[in-house]
Amino acid sequence: MALSPVTESDLPPQTLGARVVATKVFVTGLKVDAHIGVYAHERGRTQPLVIDVELDAATAGAEHLSDTVNYELVAEAARQLAGAGHIGLVETFAERLALACLEDPKVSRARVRVDKPQALAPHAESAGVEVVLVRA
Repeated sequence: MALSPVTESDLPPQTLGARVVATKVFVTGLKVDAHIGVYAHERGRTQPLVIDVELDAATAGAEHLSDTVNYELVAEAARQLAGAGHIGLVETFAERLALACLEDPKVSRARVRVDKPQALAPHAESAGVEVVLVRA
């Protein structure tokens, strides 16, 4: 079934003049293995992280991938960060990923949540951190 484009004459009067006030681009539940942790038993091995990213982006009227934020690049940034060497704190990982997301000029706010499922196992399902960075 092919959808035809909506034209102004197809819209009910109350939607005319509608505008995009916010676009959220997100990646949820991204799993990466990272060298992370401050304790001796965490050195020299990887641990799973589960990452959620939510970005506020200026993408009104986007019709092409170049008009928006490519969430595949967000996932790739997380994988590169995870593979770049040992990081002591989950907070550091989250902040670095948020900063990488803010490198895209369309992004005005980055919320990054990083869960470390094995941190308190078996007593807790997960522990982690969430950071929010906004463009200055």
